[in-house]
Amino acid sequence: HTKKNKNKNTTTSSALKGAIQLGIGYTVGNLTSKPDRDVLMQDFYVVESVFLPSEGSNLTPAHHYPDFRFKTYAPLAFRYFRELFGIKPDDYLYSICKEPLIELSNPGASGSLFYLTSDDEFIIKTVQHKEAEFLQKLLPGYYMNLNQNPRTLLPKFYGLYCIQSGGINIRLVVMNNVLPRSLKMHYKYDLKGSTYKRRASRKEREKACPTYKDLDFVDMHDGLYFDTETYNALMKTLQRDCRVLESFKIMDYSLLLGVHVLDQGHREGDVNIVDGKRTVGQKVLYSTAMESIQGDGKAAEALTTDDTMGGIPAKTHRDEKLLIFLGIIDILQSYRFMKKLEHSWKALVYDGDTVSVHRPSFYANRFLKFMGSRVFRKIQPNRFSPSKRARSSISALKCSSQEVLSSQKEEERTERLGGARSLASLDGQGGRDSSPKHENSVIIYSLSTFQTCMNFSLLLNAKEDILKKLTVAIDFHSMEKNTVEVNGCLVTSIL
Repeated sequence: HTKKNKNKNTTTSSALKGAIQLGIGYTVGNLTSKPDRDVLMQDFYVVESVFLPSEGSNLTPAHHYPDFRFKTYAPLAFRYFRELFGIKPDDYLYSICKEPLIELSNPGASGSLFYLTSDDEFIIKTVQHKEAEFLQKLLPGYYMNLNQNPRTLLPKFYGLYCIQSGGINIRLVVMNNVLPRSLKMHYKYDLKGSTYKRRASRKEREKACPTYKDLDFVDMHDGLYFDTETYNALMKTLQRDCRVLESFKIMDYSLLLGVHVLDQGHREGDVNIVDGKRTVGQKVLYSTAMESIQGDGKAAEALTTDDTMGGIPAKTHRDEKLLIFLGIIDILQSYRFMKKLEHSWKALVYDGDTVSVHRPSFYANRFLKFMGSRVFRKIQPNRFSPSKRARSSISALKCSSQEVLSSQKEEERTERLGGARSLASLDGQGGRDSSPKHENSVIIYSLSTFQTCMNFSLLLNAKEDILKKLTVAIDFHSMEKNTVEVNGCLVTSIL
């Protein structure tokens, strides 16, 4: 009985995948005959429908699937979105229709089906009626946002469709694929910025490629480190995207984060399994990480020189090299029936306006705070690199050192003449014990192998003005360690 059900599900899935490819192929092909024009407001609400019987018709081809009706939502608007993201109609059809779709396992609780195109470019996800309806309402604002800011980590929507067959409606959305199969994701996370029940279940952890959550990330990583420019670009993009989501009162979205460890990948012999037919330029068009935060030019350069597959270079706190792939997902879930029911219940207890307006703001701020402090971090510049103050100190050190060297030479000359003087006579005090002691005594050793290692601890008994010049040159209280390197010399503080 179980085997029979399994075969039935396999057949149903196969028929669904075939119907998806056939329907999209037909509608996108027909769309190419329509002239390009500006998107109008009414274009967002257009729904085109075509019936595809298995025996075919004078408009549609014959096929071996059950009869079905295929609906396309806002076809002209989505054509504009695809063009904006640099996707040509032929490439779109080739990706979706050339090879069988690959069904993915779904780690979430939404019950959605996920299909991946064979070339790794697009995800096709089944959505509920409320989600599809909300996306339709979102399209005008989505259009406006993309025109103002094409650099976004929000989902890139390429099409919204519906298959009707046997009294069942299956709604589908085509989106960008955030995590490429061509590189193994050594870590994968679904992050919300929350800690309540945000740990992967035991069942999830047992999977070959588990999806971890916020508390797992905190346990497993001490942040992901980026150079300052990349960090700023990433956080600016996230902030802008969160404000857009907040304006639509959207909550409960996640950041899908994939981490590829470069050294580990090399040891495992990772090979790009995606077909090599597409050029680097085409990969840039579909990039979901680097291009999304920095734009086409920098992404193209990064892909060409480093072959990062659109990922963002980063490091661990142990200096391990990483590639980061990320995108905001699940932005349609907030308008499910259960979410509305939850809002209605809370509106009875709290003020309705407060719940609807302030909660999305709270969610966005918490999300950004977690990403900007716990997940993403800046690579700090070398704390011991010469600063302006240190460079000015070098001149004072050189001057002081020359005076001390002159004093030493004078002493040696006097000793050779037989009239050796004690070090105490340098300051005219007559005795070593009466010589001034500075609280920040220093020792300088030359690091050059071509010079004699000279011990300047004799400065303890040198003239007070010389000692002050040298010790003032470096503020030892600002040093995090007792030793600092200045212009090839090691300066040690004895406190």
